Amino acid sequence: MVFSLISRLVNGVKGGVVAGLQGSADVASKVVHVTKDTTVSLLKEGGEFAKEALDVPASIVKGAFTGVSEIGVSVVTAVKGIVDGTVQGLMESGAGHDTAIRGAVAQSLHSAKELGLDVGETAVESVKGSIDAVKQVGGDTIEATRTAVTTAVDTAKDLGADVLKTVEDSLSAGVKGAKDIIDSL
Repeated sequence: MVFSLISRLVNGVKGGVVAGLQGSADVASKVVHVTKDTTVSLLKEGGEFAKEALDVPASIVKGAFTGVSEIGVSVVTAVKGIVDGTVQGLMESGAGHDTAIRGAVAQSLHSAKELGLDVGETAVESVKGSIDAVKQVGGDTIEATRTAVTTAVDTAKDLGADVLKTVEDSLSAGVKGAKDIIDSL
């Protein structure tokens, strides 16, 4: 059942993103709303179980990355919006911001590595997207920053020493307060 739900979620988000963005001239700004609306819609169909599944944020991000790349848009350009829309949609659907941020940021880095994208830039954009999302729904942006940076660093460790160094350097240079968070880890 879990695999079926996750697979349906990935494909549903991919389809929603493709349909919502196809023909759009300003994908970067529209991707937030398309991802958020698709997330909320799909989670209504999935019920409470979907909100509690740990793989849900990751599935949404993976589906959105796939959808964006399918329509020929640079995924790195859309990362911030994808993560922002995912976190907003999950929080509006009742998921906690920590779960939403951790899943979205971690999957962004995994997908970036799989697709051969700049993982450092992806880390910066996914952290910024998480912060923007929490700001939009009225949460603690300082805690969101800490959760997103910590998740990016932890995920980068799993991806290899070279990726870890790249992510730490990129976050330190590109996200306000990230260097202090990284130094405290």
